[in-house]
Amino acid sequence: MEGDDQLRILLVGNGGREHTLAWKLSQSPKVEFIHVVPGNGGTAGTAKCENIPGISQEDFPALVKYAQDNDINFLVPGPEAPLVAGITDYFARHAPAIRVFGPSRAAAAMEGSKTFSKDFMLRHNIPTARYANFSDYEQARKHLDEVDYRVVIKADGLAAGKGVVLPETKSEGQEALKGIMLTKEFGDAGNAVVIEEFLEGEEISILSLSDGMSIVSLPPAQDHKRIGEGDTGPNTGGMGTYAPAPVATKEVLERIEREVLKTTVDGMRQEGFPFRGCLFTGFMVTKDGPKLLEYNVRFGDPESQSCLPLLKSDLAELMVACCEETLAKHTLSTSTKSACTVVVAAGGYPGSYAKGTPMAVEKPKRDGMHIFHAGTSLSDDGQLKTSGGRVIASTATGKTLREAVDRAYEGVSAIKFEGMQYRKDIAHRALK
Repeated sequence: MEGDDQLRILLVGNGGREHTLAWKLSQSPKVEFIHVVPGNGGTAGTAKCENIPGISQEDFPALVKYAQDNDINFLVPGPEAPLVAGITDYFARHAPAIRVFGPSRAAAAMEGSKTFSKDFMLRHNIPTARYANFSDYEQARKHLDEVDYRVVIKADGLAAGKGVVLPETKSEGQEALKGIMLTKEFGDAGNAVVIEEFLEGEEISILSLSDGMSIVSLPPAQDHKRIGEGDTGPNTGGMGTYAPAPVATKEVLERIEREVLKTTVDGMRQEGFPFRGCLFTGFMVTKDGPKLLEYNVRFGDPESQSCLPLLKSDLAELMVACCEETLAKHTLSTSTKSACTVVVAAGGYPGSYAKGTPMAVEKPKRDGMHIFHAGTSLSDDGQLKTSGGRVIASTATGKTLREAVDRAYEGVSAIKFEGMQYRKDIAHRALK
């Protein structure tokens, strides 16, 4: 690291991912302080961290002014929305002395537009499901009638992880298509859709760091999207994860590295929008090998909560290397342990739910157990309360996956609030 090597970080976001990033970054001797905009009830109590609640994550001029006034020299945008809206480019123009860990607006289109990313996969021969893109409802409706395989329908734009529908029948598919394209259930995100083949298999998520040239990855995780046990009920932002996922064998990971990750980083660089930041890829491990479902351009939530406790390397150092294009000189080393995260949600989620419910959270009883806050906030008198659908998570590491899972559930018993709900079968596929 050149010059002033103490990092004064502005971390943008208020979810479980941001609390986990703050927790991990605060452990680095290179980090002097972290200001979190707006932060949550967990970042408020994290070492070296201070919440800055008065600024919107979308107000780039206010973020630049705050960063300059407070001698910030490193920006870490957590969620996808500011990245897709071009926060990296805005800081490059208006505060070039502040380095940013995150992709440019052009590179963030890999998450910002599903149609754009599917076309990129096709151009670079990346294994993925058969698909067609539509911006015209009539054409999409006709195509859906004609296909002879089960489909997945995806809204093109950002829909907070919920813009994907898995219809069981043609008529369900047509209803979903109407909802997305005509009644605009996801707003402008539904101006275009991808209709693709439904793939059978197990899903895995890979979080990788890239400087535009090299790419290194954290252990593969598996998320649980449905609200109910046995993967039933509506989709959520994610109800729990574990890592490493045994379905991601050495052979599967080698194929992902070769056929997808390296190809993606090289392809983006060749097309003039190199990727710098965290590339989060979702795969279906099918009988024909791993197929890419989607790109995300930031750390996963709740994947980060399981993956980052397994990272032994200094995260701040790796982030700086991504900004300086020196990642090849660094190694990303991880623990041989397993990790599990159980998300605790508000009653009623993913439908309507109460906010402002008082909470009590005890400190974890032993090493390797962590509580990561998501939708929580502190009232003026210091009372912790709920402020979102996915409220808080219990994470634990263990020598075996079984031990990690048992400890994560032990951690859940330290969380108390009215109406709380969580899945009791996280990691069931690996433990069956």
